[in-house]
Amino acid sequence: MTVRSDRPVFVIGCPRSGTTMLQLMLHAHPRLAVPPETRFMISAYQRRLHFGDFTAPVCRREFAEWLVGRRQSRFHVLGLDAAEVAREIVDGPGTLGSALGIVLRAYAARFGKPRWGDKRPSYFQNVDVLLRLFPDAQFVHLIRDGRDCVASLKEMPWHTGTVHSSVSVWAEAVDFARHRAPKLPAGSYHELRYEDLTRDPETELRGLCAFLGEDFDPVMCEPKRVAGIAVPGHKTWHARTHGEVTTARSGSWRDRLEPWEVALCESVLGDRLEGLGYELSGAAKASRISRTHLLAYERTATMRRLARTKRAALDRLVRLREPNPVAARLTSAQLRLAGLPGPEDGRVLAGQAVSSSPPVSPVSPVSPVSSVPSSPPAPEDGLTG
Repeated sequence: MTVRSDRPVFVIGCPRSGTTMLQLMLHAHPRLAVPPETRFMISAYQRRLHFGDFTAPVCRREFAEWLVGRRQSRFHVLGLDAAEVAREIVDGPGTLGSALGIVLRAYAARFGKPRWGDKRPSYFQNVDVLLRLFPDAQFVHLIRDGRDCVASLKEMPWHTGTVHSSVSVWAEAVDFARHRAPKLPAGSYHELRYEDLTRDPETELRGLCAFLGEDFDPVMCEPKRVAGIAVPGHKTWHARTHGEVTTARSGSWRDRLEPWEVALCESVLGDRLEGLGYELSGAAKASRISRTHLLAYERTATMRRLARTKRAALDRLVRLREPNPVAARLTSAQLRLAGLPGPEDGRVLAGQAVSSSPPVSPVSPVSPVSSVPSSPPAPEDGLTG
């Protein structure tokens, strides 16, 4: 019998890296469902003490009503029956991760699929939180030329940050890939370049499917087929997802950035860009970047580092007060890691049998990247892709 994975999949990356295109490619797979961006995963984790002990059904009910009834959570974009999902949460396992997983499992069931994913670019700042909630999670990191990301962010109607903050966010995403990703559990991290994915989708997606433990399906190369389903119509900045996969936007920063912006990017990000295989234009050497812009970048980057450090410290304190474990108990590996009977023992959870999946090494404690309790978010933490 073929062993099928049921591990959750998270798509991460700097905003405007092409994560929505990758979301659609995964959603096109016959076994995977990845919804439009929601806003409840991290905010629920931040508020976990408010809901109390999840082993108590009354606490799970309060949480369920908060999640399905709160407009800011964007539960409505999932197209699910709120009352039914709330009932499943109340009847499900008594952990926060289980409650959150039940919502996305219901979304996958809407399409008749056994496995779910989730996409939000800024999740790269919360990988430690997601591993606490879903210890068997797999992360797919899409990296794009930082100059193209900065150029694209400038044009977004929802973008309120400066060029300096955009550069800082891209640096953080790449630094995560450089320094944090190698410390993640084996088999939990996979990296792609936007430029490679758009140039040769089949080769890159075959490699991704091998990582996920899934068979490649050619339909994944045509994300436009599901764009009308998985991309909200009001997000006009994702209009290109309704067309063919193209390399036309690669390197478009040359026409979209001012000379001083190119010089800033290459001055600050040069080593990172070259390390990822991106060729520098030489703008940083040809044109002396204003000290004012360099100082503005350093000030922004420092403020973001301090905010991350503060949130991580606060979260460590909150963890001491948690009334019960937060890890999900829905998938095969989650059950094994919790020391509970798996599907091979005939275990049925919340009315649904749990499918088999390959063993997952226990997750060792991971130092926080950006643990976020109830303190204010850092600039651009809410950026979309």
